[in-house]
Amino acid sequence: MATRVLVAYASKYGATREIAEKIGEVLKQEGLAADVMPAKDVKSLAGYSGVVIGAAMYMGMWRKEATSFVKKNEAALAEIKVWVFSTGPSGNGDPAELLKGIIVPRGVKPLLDRIKPRDITVFGGSLNTEKMNAFEKWIVKRVGGSLGDFRDWEAINKWAKEIVVNLKK
Repeated sequence: MATRVLVAYASKYGATREIAEKIGEVLKQEGLAADVMPAKDVKSLAGYSGVVIGAAMYMGMWRKEATSFVKKNEAALAEIKVWVFSTGPSGNGDPAELLKGIIVPRGVKPLLDRIKPRDITVFGGSLNTEKMNAFEKWIVKRVGGSLGDFRDWEAINKWAKEIVVNLKK
């Protein structure tokens, strides 16, 4: 029976969902069973050997459904292998540097410290003005954010393959 992995995500406009889907695709290509779904739709972690949690980060905070997922499942997550990724920074360069090293929200960090994920990373996000409301466009302009797609698919693939190696140990 193949190792079963859950990739749970919280996405506002779909960029984080697309990253989660890519991670699930890589896991499946490498022989693992992977379920990819919105964090808010996860009913149970029973039967999973690992969980990947992905959350879009806006103004230093995760989407609330990701934070709720971690809080609700803290005990179960502490018992299995977990990986975490945040998305969001727009602009060229290292996403962690763009976020000044804050790759998960301060409010979530104590929960993750108790769960002890195998790895926590951040991927560049995607800002598309056609999907943004007026307030969001104003904020991006105000903080000097960059519009466009800053996801590094090569880095995402590499990270997913590292998860596979860890799960097959």
